[in-house]
Amino acid sequence: MDKVLSFHQGQVPLLISMPHAGLGLTDAVRDGLVEQARSLPDTDWHIPRLYDFAHELGASVVAAQYSRFVIDLNRPDDDKPLYAGATTGLYPSTLFEGEPLFKAGQVPSAEERKAYLEQVWRPYHETIRRELARLRERHGYALLWDAHSIRSHIPHLFEGKLPDFNLGTFNGASCDPALAERLQGVCAEAQGYSHVLNGRFKGGHITRHYGDPANHIHAVQLELAQSTYMEEVEPFAYREDLARPTQAVLKQLLETVLAWGKEHYGR
Repeated sequence: MDKVLSFHQGQVPLLISMPHAGLGLTDAVRDGLVEQARSLPDTDWHIPRLYDFAHELGASVVAAQYSRFVIDLNRPDDDKPLYAGATTGLYPSTLFEGEPLFKAGQVPSAEERKAYLEQVWRPYHETIRRELARLRERHGYALLWDAHSIRSHIPHLFEGKLPDFNLGTFNGASCDPALAERLQGVCAEAQGYSHVLNGRFKGGHITRHYGDPANHIHAVQLELAQSTYMEEVEPFAYREDLARPTQAVLKQLLETVLAWGKEHYGR
């Protein structure tokens, strides 16, 4: 397969993961998609652009190149459900609105999907694993920020309008509670934005699997409402006027993560 991820190694103990930013499709997936899926509506649009300050912070960054319609990197490889109720799996079969993702009889074969697991999912997770190990070895601890976005209204998945900043720490299991409290404080002070901790989005597989506070790895997922930085309908245009103030809050959140790490670990 083509290049399956991009990776930049930074200098500070922070890794930013972008598992749903990819737009790449395999031939089997592209040929099988229903018409309304061809614009890739369930993508975490423009996340690398929104976090373009990450290198300035000195953070490491890993970003997917293939679409979640090929394989969902934020699901476990055994495809066990992460959420009760409506959700999507390792190999998505429906759009977020609940409609079938593939035309009848054109779902990728088991052999093709096995290749996606080995050639797309595993390299991404191996990159996370190795970088977190390197960061912990070098700094004594590692911080993982799993960066996501989603349309603010998806009735099939949740009621009403989603808060702007949806922080997830797997109900406190993936990071120190003091860090989560500090992040909530940043969101509370961000005028014009709403937020929630461990609401509808508590953190997917990446947050749950790699967050291990007892072993000095702290993971947080942010599910950002796309209404804070872009048009939520096709062609899903980036809105600089919306994105600029949102980026300021994102940068403050990540600076807070780094500051907490230095204070907590003394380095």
